[in-house]
Amino acid sequence: MKVDAEAALFSLKCLVAALLAYYVALRIGLQNPYWAVTTSYIVAQPLAGAVLSKALFRGLGTMLGAAAAVVLVPTFVNEPMVLGLALGVWLGLCAYVAQVDRTPRAYVFVLAGYTASIIGFPAVDTPDAVFTIAILRVQEIMLGLLCGSLLHGVVFPRTVTARLLQRIDQILGEVEQRTRGALALNRDAALRAERRRIALDLGEIDQLSAHLPFDTARLVPRVRTVRALQDQLIMLLPLVTTVEDRLEALEACDGGIPAAVQDLDARVDLWLADGVAAPDRDATAAALIAEARALEPSRRAEGPIWRDMLLFNMLSRLAELIAAHRDCRNLRDQLRSPSVLPVTPEVGHLLAAAHGRSLHRDRGAALRTGLGTLATILIGCAVWIGTAWRDGAGAVLIAGVCCALFGGTDNGRRTIVGFLVGSIIGIAAAAPYAFAILPRVTDFVTLAAVLAPALLLLGSIFARPQYTLPGFGAAMGFLNTAGLNATYAANFATFLNGGMAQIIGTIFAVVTVGLFQTVGPETAIGRLFAASWRDVARRATGRSHSEVRWLSRMLDRIGLLLPKLPARPQDDTGRPLVDMLIDMRIGIVTGRLRAIGDAAPPAERALVDHTLGAIGDYYRALRPHRPTPPPPAILADIDRTVAAFADDPETDRRRNALLLLTSLRRNLFPDAPAYGAAA
Repeated sequence: MKVDAEAALFSLKCLVAALLAYYVALRIGLQNPYWAVTTSYIVAQPLAGAVLSKALFRGLGTMLGAAAAVVLVPTFVNEPMVLGLALGVWLGLCAYVAQVDRTPRAYVFVLAGYTASIIGFPAVDTPDAVFTIAILRVQEIMLGLLCGSLLHGVVFPRTVTARLLQRIDQILGEVEQRTRGALALNRDAALRAERRRIALDLGEIDQLSAHLPFDTARLVPRVRTVRALQDQLIMLLPLVTTVEDRLEALEACDGGIPAAVQDLDARVDLWLADGVAAPDRDATAAALIAEARALEPSRRAEGPIWRDMLLFNMLSRLAELIAAHRDCRNLRDQLRSPSVLPVTPEVGHLLAAAHGRSLHRDRGAALRTGLGTLATILIGCAVWIGTAWRDGAGAVLIAGVCCALFGGTDNGRRTIVGFLVGSIIGIAAAAPYAFAILPRVTDFVTLAAVLAPALLLLGSIFARPQYTLPGFGAAMGFLNTAGLNATYAANFATFLNGGMAQIIGTIFAVVTVGLFQTVGPETAIGRLFAASWRDVARRATGRSHSEVRWLSRMLDRIGLLLPKLPARPQDDTGRPLVDMLIDMRIGIVTGRLRAIGDAAPPAERALVDHTLGAIGDYYRALRPHRPTPPPPAILADIDRTVAAFADDPETDRRRNALLLLTSLRRNLFPDAPAYGAAA
């Protein structure tokens, strides 16, 4: 079996960080040095910038949670059930905020929530010592963070910058290949579905860029440049699917796709294959865009013809698509440039207009997670206090931690089961260490030698993302129960009760997450569509302003939708995604048409207001369990608006309005008869 060198190095650094944390904790006299060891593993990440950012967020969350425990425990010292309620409310609130936030900084709130529980529940019997417990907990965590950050961030670091630049190159190549497939009208369903994966690519870029400020690379790209690149990638998906749809519609029309347009498509395909990465990309892109503009059909005296409208729409969007690919490549060069000066004037404009990514935020689901976490804490406290179970506090806090960490995931029960399996393995592996191996150890060097095999294996598990959850459970189970204390004091009853508390608490979390926090894939998909439809209605009624941020949020929903589709009982896994892409294109068009209508003469403005109002009403009335096609009255409204703008004497307004109305008609009514030969 070939040894994974990177995984081996990562595991070795985890081992050294853990031993360093344990040694320093022993030297300075911390009471529970195993927490420093556990933290050094929890903070471990393959990329240096990710380690440092996670360490910062974990440190802030730990201090905030410790402060909450110091306030809550003395306040409710004589009422254990009320204290459980207070800690449950705090943990539920933190879980809610973390799920709404959905950025790496959400880790602050997760840590703040369960740190208060970890400190608060064991302090029920000794409330006068809560401040000391909190201070020691913070010191142990900070020591583990410091050792983990030092080893992973300084010793042979793998930088976020290198990973980000590598992924951007891969993503640009894939996007260009997918665009070529669209221009060739490749009808392979799998290839078409691959184009939608740009939503997942954007999510990965966003996660990596969040760690750039903490990266240790010599030259770190500016986050603003990454944001500008994301803005251009956001525009690519609707442009690619629009051009593809219009080409298919033209192919079905009498006369088909004009030969000149086919030649242009072939040259764009060649440019994407060989020329978009060349130094002369700007000149070639300008020539292709000029040719697309020149091929746009002129308005005929008798009014717009449907084939001409489709051709005009396709060529206009093709020009925008060429420009977007050019800008993506220029921004890619800007990321690698050692200078902060823009590589082209256009890049300077893109940087100035860069937006932060807008994420989908489901406050209803987040509230469900928070309330489910609170319910878990309350039920657990009732059982613990009612049965006078000595180690019940440990079970309650583990259950709360599992709910806060995993309750908001797509399949929380399965996730917690993975953690449970790792916990059982870790506790089982800790038993021989606690009662057979460690009692015979008399010095730190020997201790390091006997721990090395288990810790190296644990590090190799952490190096593989698919095993992260079992690895996390194994780390908690092994490191917290193996006897890595200040002095050796193994007690089988204590070991057994502590291990059983962790296992029972995790099983309890599996049950409560299934009862209170888990929703089926159909419900989750329905909530995503309902949120998208509300946003389209807002765009139609003029209540959504930033187009790029709106598109970013829609693409984020597509990224959330993709993993849920295989779990659906139906086989129509492609259909929901196609619908959401259509909704996204309609939202773009309605927002732009609203701006044109607001500046148009009264008669045209009234038609635009009526048409967009009807579209907004249609989307507001849609329900995920019974979606309905748009009413024919909207088609008649669109056609009347087309006729009005066809006679508009102002060239730019006429051109832009007909462009948008063609898109609107095609997206809402793809099977409708062609617009009349005369309007």
